Amino acid sequence: MHVTTRAIVLREAAYKESDKILTLLTPDLGKITAQAHGCRKKGNGLSAACQQLVWSEMTLAEFRGRWSVTEAAIELEFRALRSDLERLSLGAYFAEVIESLVPEGNPPDELLPLLLNCLYALDRLGAAPEVVKPAFELRAVSLAGFEPLLDGCAVCGRPDPEEPQLSLTEGVLRCRSCGGEREGGISLPVSAATLAAMRHIVSCPGRRLLSFRLEGAARSELADVCEAFLLAQLERGFRTLDFYKQICLLPGGAG
Repeated sequence: MHVTTRAIVLREAAYKESDKILTLLTPDLGKITAQAHGCRKKGNGLSAACQQLVWSEMTLAEFRGRWSVTEAAIELEFRALRSDLERLSLGAYFAEVIESLVPEGNPPDELLPLLLNCLYALDRLGAAPEVVKPAFELRAVSLAGFEPLLDGCAVCGRPDPEEPQLSLTEGVLRCRSCGGEREGGISLPVSAATLAAMRHIVSCPGRRLLSFRLEGAARSELADVCEAFLLAQLERGFRTLDFYKQICLLPGGAG
């Protein structure tokens, strides 16, 4: 069976002498594993399309439950992103998060456009990584079914909690006086500006995801809260996130 679809490479691994094993995310087949035969050979027609974070139209062949790439034509290479190590490492982190959220063979629904839009923002729009990263993290985990309840205090019901704190494990807001510090697990304080940005991220149309403004301490707070919430909800770390943070610590990095 042959199928023509669009796909982005989430992960690539060398295999045998000249092949690669690819983790692909497609709009119709979902997340699949496919082998690209000979793509590591010099001049092979599949080479460019079989790189991580390349979006292509691919022809895939299926035989006995295994997929292989037979043809590929690049549609988006995100070339500017590839020339910036900080942005490239952030893109790799996004890909690893998406890979962890989409079960094999399941439709990616809104997670695929979220990934493509965030990569496009980093590549073509010049969006600041410190804005794109928390927006991606909170939106991705929300789309995967872990959306935090941000409409008010989970105890007293106030729509604008006093000194609000977000429970990282329960995903609810509480006023500080309602038990934000006393309840089990870890809670982080959330300023009014940060809370407004978080509410925007989880509920806005996808095309307006980055249309919020935060500066200074509020921007840093949003970054800390969104990362911590994603890691707590997924109960795991990410190798690519660790690498991204190392890059940010280099001279000239965001950190």
